[in-house]
Amino acid sequence: MTKTLAVVGAGPGLGMGVARAFGSHGFRVGLIARNQDTLGRLVDELTRSGVTAAAFPADIRDREALAGALAGVGERLGPVDVLEYSPSPTGAITSAARTTAASATEQFELHVLGAVTAVGQVLPHMLARGAGTLLLTTGVSATIAAPFLGNVGLAMAGLRNWAHALHAELGPQGIHAATVTIASRIVPGDPVTGPDAIGARYWRLYRQPDRREEVIGDPEAFRALVAGTTGVSDADG
Repeated sequence: MTKTLAVVGAGPGLGMGVARAFGSHGFRVGLIARNQDTLGRLVDELTRSGVTAAAFPADIRDREALAGALAGVGERLGPVDVLEYSPSPTGAITSAARTTAASATEQFELHVLGAVTAVGQVLPHMLARGAGTLLLTTGVSATIAAPFLGNVGLAMAGLRNWAHALHAELGPQGIHAATVTIASRIVPGDPVTGPDAIGARYWRLYRQPDRREEVIGDPEAFRALVAGTTGVSDADG
C-alpha cells in the first residue's frame, strides 16, 4: 500500500532531499511551508520525476494553520505515515547572555511548539494504526553549547530531548520517533552533505526503527569552532 510523507518546513534544500528520497520509494509527498509559489515549483519538480505530491501552504508558527495543513495532507494524500519536521531558521539569533524571554520564545515557537503541534496532529492516526514515524530535525547546538546560538540552542536541545522521550514512550506502540542532528552546512551536490545525500540518511533512519538519532556532519569540528570562538573547551569544566 502506498504511504504518505509530510514534510513540514519544505524548501529546495533539505526538505526536497527528503521528499525525493521517500518519493523514489513510492511515497506520496505533502509539502508544507509558508510560500505558496515556492511550494508550487517544488511540487512541479517532484511531479516531473514521477512522485505524487501536493502543496499545503501554512505558517508553522500559526498552530491552527499548521494543523489544518496536515489534516489536508491526510485528506488528499492519505494518512501521514512519516512526518519530517525541519523548518528553515528564522528570527533573530541571540547569544547566550543576550537571550531574552522574547528571543527564546521566538525560537521555541518555531522549533518546539511547531513540532509539538505537528506531532499532535498526526500521532492519533499513527497510534490507531499501530505504525508511524516521526523524524524531527535539530541543529548541532542541540548537543554542543554554542554561546553565539544561545536562543536557538535552547530550543534545539528541548526538541531533541522531547524527541528522545517520544522514542522511549512510543516505541512499544509501534511508533518510531527520532531526531536528525545536522552538524554541517547543506552543500548542493556534496556526496555527504548535499540534499540528496542527507535525504538518503533520513530514509535509512526510517528503515531502522530501533534508532533514535542520526548525526550528519562533524560535531567535533563544530566543537572546535566554538572553542576557538570562546577560548573555552569542555575540558575546562
